[in-house]
Amino acid sequence: MTPLLSARALTKQYGGRNGCRNVSFDLYPGEVLCIVGESGSGKSTLLNTLALRMSADAGTLHYASAHGGMDDRLDLLALSEPRKRLLMRTEWGFVQQNPRDGLRNGVSAGANIGEPLMAVGARHYGKIRDTATQWMSRVELDASRIDELPSAFSGGMQQRLQIARNLVTGPRLVFMDEPTAGLDVSVQARLLDLLRTLTSTLHLSVLIVTHDIGVARLLAHRLMVMQGGEVVEAGLTDQVLDDPQHPYTQTLVSSVLPV
Repeated sequence: MTPLLSARALTKQYGGRNGCRNVSFDLYPGEVLCIVGESGSGKSTLLNTLALRMSADAGTLHYASAHGGMDDRLDLLALSEPRKRLLMRTEWGFVQQNPRDGLRNGVSAGANIGEPLMAVGARHYGKIRDTATQWMSRVELDASRIDELPSAFSGGMQQRLQIARNLVTGPRLVFMDEPTAGLDVSVQARLLDLLRTLTSTLHLSVLIVTHDIGVARLLAHRLMVMQGGEVVEAGLTDQVLDDPQHPYTQTLVSSVLPV
C-alpha cells in the first residue's frame, strides 16, 4: 500500500536545541498513528512540523495527494504558501488542544461548521446549514443549538464542534494535538468513543499527539514514543504497550498501570 505521508530524518531545532531530530515514519490511508511522550519530549513540535505550521530544518516530507499517487508525491517542504493553504483547506484538518483556538468564537456553531464549506466553494445557504445540522448530530451535539455561540457550550462540546468543523470538508489526513486534555474523565471517554467511530467510518488517516497512554491504546493502530526530541520506540500499539523494549517506554507504561 502507498503511504499517505512519509517523513525521513525530519529535524526541527530551536536555538541549537532539538525540538525533534531524525524522525522517520510512514503513515498509511485509514491509519491512526499516535505520538506519545511527556511534556517537552518534542511530540507537539513534531506534529506542528508535519502539519507545516513550523518549518523543518532538515529531512524530507512527502504526501500522496488526492490528485496523484506515490509517483506524483508532493514535496511538502518545498510547497509554495498558496499550495500549503489549499492543502490545509481541502485535504487536511487540525484539531487544537484548546477548542477555543480552533473555533471562531464570534460566530454561531452552525457558522463554524459551515465556513470551511464556503472556503471550498459551497454557496447555497440552505445546503450549508443542512450539512452543519447533520454534522452537529454526527458529533453528538444538539442540532437545535446551531445558532448558539461556542461560548454557550461546555469544553467537551466545544471540542466536538471543532472536530465537526475539521471533518465537514472530508479531509484525508487530520492532525490532533492532545484533543482530550483538560476534559473530565467521563467527557474524555465519550469523546474517545466518538473519535474511534469517526476515524473508522470515514477511513481517516490521523496523527494524534498525547501524553495519555490510555488514549493511545484506544485510538491508535501504531505508536511512536518520543523522548528528548527523538523517537525511542515505535511499532504496533498493543506490541509496544504490552511488551515495551525501551526503558523510557517501560516507565511510561508502568506509570499508568494499576497498583
